[in-house]
Amino acid sequence: MGEAAMTPQVWYEDFTPGTVLESAPRTITLADIDAHAALTGERHPVHMDDAFARAAGFRGRIAHGLFGLALIEGLKSGLGCFERSVAASLGWDRVRFHAPLEPGDRVHLRLTLAEKRPASKPGRGIAVERAELVKADGTVATSGDHTVLLLCRPVEG
Repeated sequence: MGEAAMTPQVWYEDFTPGTVLESAPRTITLADIDAHAALTGERHPVHMDDAFARAAGFRGRIAHGLFGLALIEGLKSGLGCFERSVAASLGWDRVRFHAPLEPGDRVHLRLTLAEKRPASKPGRGIAVERAELVKADGTVATSGDHTVLLLCRPVEG
């Protein structure tokens, strides 16, 4: 998969359920795992100790599940299409960690625009993005539904 082109801004009016957006790829590193552990304080040995991780059935240290979820947001940001249109995250549902993220894994985001409805206040709507963090071999590592407050297109003037 090559570099993803910047996608035009997606306002509420442009959010078309069924549309699939894909990010550029990113490679997971041990430095990523160490940085996430340092930032969050979550230092479970499956993330920090190769011998423990191997004894637990992995090939070695694995990334934190929540790192994968956070990476989804970073890869989405790289698309550029929600930078001005998403006003707030309203929460995540159906988050699942399907497969471990290992150092060296090359991943990308597959984001399906799932559903939308008007919000109670004018000028915005509620939208659901179905996110999947996909490994180079096609395995989905992390998935979840993200509900966002999405702004309507600004009035020109």
